Amino acid sequence: MRKIKVAAFVSLDGIMQAPGGPDEDRSNGFELGGWLVPHFDESVGAAVDRLMREPFDLLLGRRTYDIFAGYWPAEAKNGSAMGQLFDRITKFVATRNPEADLGWQNTRALGSDPIATLRDIKAGDGPDLVTQGSSDFLQTLLRSGLVDELTTMTFPVILGTGKRLFTEPAPTALKLIDSSTTGTGVVISRYEAGGRVTTGSVMQ
Repeated sequence: MRKIKVAAFVSLDGIMQAPGGPDEDRSNGFELGGWLVPHFDESVGAAVDRLMREPFDLLLGRRTYDIFAGYWPAEAKNGSAMGQLFDRITKFVATRNPEADLGWQNTRALGSDPIATLRDIKAGDGPDLVTQGSSDFLQTLLRSGLVDELTTMTFPVILGTGKRLFTEPAPTALKLIDSSTTGTGVVISRYEAGGRVTTGSVMQ
């Protein structure tokens, strides 16, 4: 059985929009793109490398797919190891228009019912599915209970507005697998799904 692993760069107040550059995603007037860059050091790079170490396929929303498809194939031709990896592996894409052209090689649309398709994919053989970006589609994944593992890289910055990692997810308990803090103050935490939320009372 395959797992779905969510990995997210996120601000302290939960924003994940456009971490990598000013023009990555300006939707809704977002003007703070590139907020992770001053804090990205070797430790953050090593954490990203760990995510990519085991075989995986990419699971993307359409906007993130378009950003990646416009960037990584050219990087692959320029000799980028990450670009060549992303070129080679399968990209599963959730899109409201599954008949639209998805021209990047090894790309598959998830169809009109992406959650049902993902349940079938998860039940089969193959590498785990790793998300990148895809804030809108992540909300669907989180509400569906399909996420098996969550890695957050929380940067010491407050952005105020923008697309958030969590809007209305299904209540889910998490188990912390490991956590570390980089020299630039980035807190890297990896969780696995822990089932239903349990409650109690401190007023005994």
